[in-house]
Amino acid sequence: MWMYLGLLAALFLGLHNLCKKHAVQGNEVFPVLLGTVSSGFLFVATFYILSIFYPEYAASNGYEFQEISWQTHGFIFIKSVIMASSWVLAYQALKHLPITIVTPIRSAGPFFTFIGAILIYKESPNLFQWIGFFLIIFSVLLYSKIGKKEGINFKRNKWIFAIIAATFLGASSGLYDKFLIQNIALNPQTLQFWFCLYTILILLFILSITWFPFAEKRKAFTFRWSIIAVGILLQAADYFYFKALQDPEALIMLLSAIKRSQILIAVVIGGLVFKEQNKRKKLIPLAGIMLGVFLILYSN
Repeated sequence: MWMYLGLLAALFLGLHNLCKKHAVQGNEVFPVLLGTVSSGFLFVATFYILSIFYPEYAASNGYEFQEISWQTHGFIFIKSVIMASSWVLAYQALKHLPITIVTPIRSAGPFFTFIGAILIYKESPNLFQWIGFFLIIFSVLLYSKIGKKEGINFKRNKWIFAIIAATFLGASSGLYDKFLIQNIALNPQTLQFWFCLYTILILLFILSITWFPFAEKRKAFTFRWSIIAVGILLQAADYFYFKALQDPEALIMLLSAIKRSQILIAVVIGGLVFKEQNKRKKLIPLAGIMLGVFLILYSN
């Protein structure tokens, strides 16, 4: 069951990436990020308010919110710091790079998660899982050569380093999620509510230095419907992902790989919507990534 929940998370993540590209194009990145997190928070907060006034109804429908200790709040705040850093880097990179380059690089996230799952959680991969992960990494390297044809030098372009750092931080957060869900025993909605709230506070601090004081930057910001869509789609994806992690048998390295199937939506549909270059050539490494995901999914 947890694998199917992972596929649902991948579906919403793919749609989320398309909307995110639309939201940041020619726009100020930090207020867009704040808007997406805030819209996601308001979405989850609606259920939080309902659980206060109708606790029995909330419990019967599976969205009750837990009372947590200050120590647990601290654990959630750490996740907020990690993900806020990852998102700031990723949004900046997405603004300056094609989605068909950014999304495959982010697909290397399972490799980092894979290593962490072995070292931290002692998850044991088999031969086909090894092949699958290295096939994903090799396919990402192919994308780097295609990217040079679009004027993107992977060795000199700072946004490439930004998206790689964002990918590493995102993978670290994924490993941390398993700790929060299985060891701390947080349910998805409680984690989502407080995580979003703390992330908003972090972003407000960043914007108070980098955006709010500058009138020109404020005028350059354009509100778009996709900002709200990004927040809601991300919360939907996170909910199914966290629900999958609640299963004691769920393997974080496999879940991380299953989520990469979002690439199909981002590369194929995104390439058509945003009129990006070399779409056919990008299908070759895309096939390699999908084959790697297939080997991981069906290796057992």
